[in-house]
Amino acid sequence: MDFIIEAAVKAIKHLYQTDVAPAAISLQETRKEFEGQVTIVTFPFTKFSRKGPEQTGSEIGEYLKNELREVAAFNVVKGFLNISLSDEYWIGQLYNQVLPDDFAVAKPNEQKVMVEYSSPNTNKPLHLGHIRNNLLGFSVAQILAAAGYDVVKANLVNDRGIHICKSMLAWQIFGNGETPESSGLKGDHLVGKYYVLFDKELRKQLVPILERVYEENDLTLFNDNQKEKIQALLINIDKLKAKKYATPENETKLIAELTDKIGAEEDKIKEIAKNITSLMIETQQMLQKWEAGDAEVLDLWKTMNGWVYAGFAETYKQLGVDFDKYYYESNTYLLGKDIIDEGLEKGVFFKKQDGSVWIDLTADGLDEKLVLRGDGTSVYITQDLGTAQLKYNDFHMDKSIYVVGNEQDYHFKVLFLILNKLGKAGADGLFHLSYGMVDLPSGKMKSREGTVVDADDLMSEMDATAKEQTDAMGKVDSFSDEYKQQLYHTIGMGALKYFLLKVDPKKRLLFDPNESVDFQGHTGPFIQYTHARIRSVLSRAEYQVKSTIETTALDTVERDLIVLLTQFPTVITDAANSYSPAIIANYVYELAKTYNKFYHEKSILQAENEVLKQFRLELSASSAKVINKGMALLGIDVPERM
Repeated sequence: MDFIIEAAVKAIKHLYQTDVAPAAISLQETRKEFEGQVTIVTFPFTKFSRKGPEQTGSEIGEYLKNELREVAAFNVVKGFLNISLSDEYWIGQLYNQVLPDDFAVAKPNEQKVMVEYSSPNTNKPLHLGHIRNNLLGFSVAQILAAAGYDVVKANLVNDRGIHICKSMLAWQIFGNGETPESSGLKGDHLVGKYYVLFDKELRKQLVPILERVYEENDLTLFNDNQKEKIQALLINIDKLKAKKYATPENETKLIAELTDKIGAEEDKIKEIAKNITSLMIETQQMLQKWEAGDAEVLDLWKTMNGWVYAGFAETYKQLGVDFDKYYYESNTYLLGKDIIDEGLEKGVFFKKQDGSVWIDLTADGLDEKLVLRGDGTSVYITQDLGTAQLKYNDFHMDKSIYVVGNEQDYHFKVLFLILNKLGKAGADGLFHLSYGMVDLPSGKMKSREGTVVDADDLMSEMDATAKEQTDAMGKVDSFSDEYKQQLYHTIGMGALKYFLLKVDPKKRLLFDPNESVDFQGHTGPFIQYTHARIRSVLSRAEYQVKSTIETTALDTVERDLIVLLTQFPTVITDAANSYSPAIIANYVYELAKTYNKFYHEKSILQAENEVLKQFRLELSASSAKVINKGMALLGIDVPERM
């Protein structure tokens, strides 16, 4: 719409003898209740015109109508000049902009961006929370690439640490040599089975210890330091209980708060008690052996991680996501110590008496943060500082996006602030794409207890639900079995992906599998069905694109459809700037809705004449193309037949 801005600048110069910059002209999409497609806000120009906003708008509107053949009419509502562009203009947009193959293909912008997502642990399979993470990361990467960025998709795998050793030790004690082949389980499921088993066995060892603490006040199993901590916690629990029982019955909120505080103190005791169980002692010993390079432990670690990676690969393939670069925590966990030394030299960090290294972020509204333990061992932030430097050294990207849940908001504030204070290259381009958790009607998921919604199981359930609802419609009976199986998966995955991506990433959401597979709702299958409907129309018409433009008068729904189609490049830009696939998802839904309105109101194959028929076929083909491209940015396939 640059031509309108240029003409508006000339109008103000001509009418009011005032030069204004193009940036001073604010264009908006006209509100649906008014005539027009483009609106100019006229309030800022009243100081030049010395007239009311309505008269100012009318004068500018008359100028534009006289000077621009594209302007068919205008109306003024208060300080808003609503412009109606001609049918000829919109038809030209369809043929010259939308129909060509390079529509919505951005030129490279010479900016490199890394999108890091997935970041799984190798002690368990992927679950529903991972699915939202993977879909968000992959879609954002697709959108950024469509906006002209050179994109690197990265995956930082958490493949070491105490949680990994838990699965390893449980398999070593209880596994009897079980393998994916002997069990018939995917490798990640097999390893996850032993992670859950470890927790169950740990609880068996923990119960008698906690009984001795609470029922007999017996702390002889603990060392002096542990005893001191537990005694302090027990005293605090007694005080909290006394307050709770002294609280009037009607003060339920206060009772609930006190109950939560008691639970938190009991959890601290449980954590101390865990450390004296034989399972946790053996797990710590295994981790120490791993860090010391013990051959037997490393061999088991490589074997079990290999099982997990094979399982992950299957899940990623089913999910339709991929990566350009893998980083592994086992290779990066020692990184960052040189950066700590650098920060000490620069005065960014400081040492405490015990030798631990810290940064004081209180002036920035945060806390003091430990960046290296007194014994010289790393903490998470140490590793992340080193990994950030490694990634920048590898790719020299202008932007680096971390797709991580909102429970890590504070961690990333600290990480980015430290990198900025250290003056690290690329620090200004860091962004945490913080997303909300996914809930189910049954509540939260807990992987240690084995109540997690497994990604593979969920995808299978989506395929089954898609099959049930598709078969019930009775429109696929003539399809081959092979195509039907492919179609069920395409619809099931479209339902899952669209449901998770149509919501703003920052929002927590409740996932309902049945609601997501609804061919009439705000869903992926509705959009997929619209695409299949268009392809059916084009196939029956034996449609071929025409390069010549033949004008025709537009009905409102036809004009609305063209207007929506022309907005697609801007929608991609907006989605890329805000890292939000929801913008694409909701745009494609509006496009599908508008096309269906057009389909029901206007005859295509039985149009009044060939010119109108060809035009409506061009409009249909353009709609199918943009739906296809938009859904691809969400990682969703659209079928030719449904």
